[in-house]
Amino acid sequence: MRVGTLLVAAMILVGACNAPKPPTAALTIAPDITVRRARFEPHTIGADLGSLSAGDRAALPHLVAAARQIDTVFKLQAWRKNLELARRLGKLQGPDVQAARDYYRIMYGPWDRLERFEPFIGHIPHPAGAGFYPEDMTRGEWKSWLTAHPEDRKAFTALTTVIERKDGGLVAVPYSVAYADELKKAADELREAAEATDNESLKRFLTARADAFGSDDYYESDLAWMDLDSPLEVVIGPYETYEDGLFGYKAAFEAFICIAQPEDSRRLDGYKKELPFLERNLPIPDEHKNLNRGTDSPIRVVDEIYTAGDARAGVQTLAFNLPNDERVREAKGSKKVLLKNMMQAKYDAILRPIAARVLPEGEGGRLDFDTYFHFILFHEMSHGLGPGRIVLDGRQTEVRLELKDLYSAFEEAKADVVGVDDLYALAERKVLPEGIIEHLPWTYVAGLFRAARFGTTEAHGLGVVIQANYLLEKGAIVVTPEGRFRPVVDRFPGAIRELAHDILMIQARGDYAGARAMVTRYGTVPAAMATLLDSLGTVPVDVDPVYTVDQQGEGRS
Repeated sequence: MRVGTLLVAAMILVGACNAPKPPTAALTIAPDITVRRARFEPHTIGADLGSLSAGDRAALPHLVAAARQIDTVFKLQAWRKNLELARRLGKLQGPDVQAARDYYRIMYGPWDRLERFEPFIGHIPHPAGAGFYPEDMTRGEWKSWLTAHPEDRKAFTALTTVIERKDGGLVAVPYSVAYADELKKAADELREAAEATDNESLKRFLTARADAFGSDDYYESDLAWMDLDSPLEVVIGPYETYEDGLFGYKAAFEAFICIAQPEDSRRLDGYKKELPFLERNLPIPDEHKNLNRGTDSPIRVVDEIYTAGDARAGVQTLAFNLPNDERVREAKGSKKVLLKNMMQAKYDAILRPIAARVLPEGEGGRLDFDTYFHFILFHEMSHGLGPGRIVLDGRQTEVRLELKDLYSAFEEAKADVVGVDDLYALAERKVLPEGIIEHLPWTYVAGLFRAARFGTTEAHGLGVVIQANYLLEKGAIVVTPEGRFRPVVDRFPGAIRELAHDILMIQARGDYAGARAMVTRYGTVPAAMATLLDSLGTVPVDVDPVYTVDQQGEGRS
């Protein structure tokens, strides 16, 4: 899609080159900006706070304030010049300016996350390394530097450093230094929240996480988060590496503040005892299975109260599985958190209308919320299964380090297909509610289209396009004469298991070339899918959350 020619005079930052800039320049806004803005439907997100204690109610404003600081950190991670351009954009006038401001807020920068990061404001190319590396740093320069300075490798590939230029060379700067002001303010708010709450496990976690913001050592606070038993479920820190499109090394800051739904959590908690069986059941040789991971894997069903940073950029999260630190996973497992109010919002506003258009006529009714809920649950549970730390040529490494920029897409695809395979396996053990398997293929196919709309530059989007092409090739999904997608029930489970094997083996071998070959073969949206995607123009791509706790509107344009 081409950026248009509507010019709005403004003082703006233009480009990353070293040439002198004129004091004023013309800022271009895409002519279809109002259409893009309409892809995200404002949706009020709230939760019942009646069950919170007085201490937790007093802690909540401090948690939201800390999350807002984290939001600022992520804006800098997404692009180092984000805050400056946002200020300039705030001064503009014109008919499309409010839509542009809204979309800038949603996208956390001037690039469209749904359109291969093309600019919708200005013409600056999106830096693959976001704000984690110098924009003019090439892969070749990185490799040459580490070849000449092997002692820098650990710091350069660490999750919590940014790379800067200094004295003609490259240096790794810890997050605690690069974002010192924001992290100090966030830590102060967490300590205030810890002082206010009467929940001891929440107090321990918040205090440990505040300390981690100053030390860049998140291990102890991740352990404390695994032990968190509180009506408030709080996630705040650097976690996912999706934003680093250059190497996939750097963790982005995010925050989720949620209220627990204990009845739903208890109903699902029995699934965690199945994790050892599910690891053994993976369709790969035993030597590649991670049989030593911890099985203390709590499942939390929650309602979202507030999100910030990476959690709020572009498409909204439905669930997550954390922490990502393999040391914590091996010691204690991981926690699966399902955001039920966000799931329900997307199911009603997005998935049901999609199913009516992409499944054969009359079969949209085979979509089912409980099946959708279980698919998301086992997607998250499957993040904790399979290869994590691996040995290649005698050296200890991790899958994420070997698959680099492709790691996130393959990890998301793995979680989808292993999750579906897990549901079939547990149905045979008769531990699933009746009806889940009956509705699963149709709910899965509709979900492919929901995620494919995110675009193949986004990890989930590329992951589902790979799945769709593979299953079409295997005959597990067919295109009807009317151009709709129908699962083939007798082929679907076997093809899913084959795809799970192929992805897991790429991970087990740390096979970047194999991952790249799979993207080359399966990573382009198939024509029949593209036609159906084009027909979904009136269906929102996602929701634009309006949180009821955000009474003052901070963080919104």
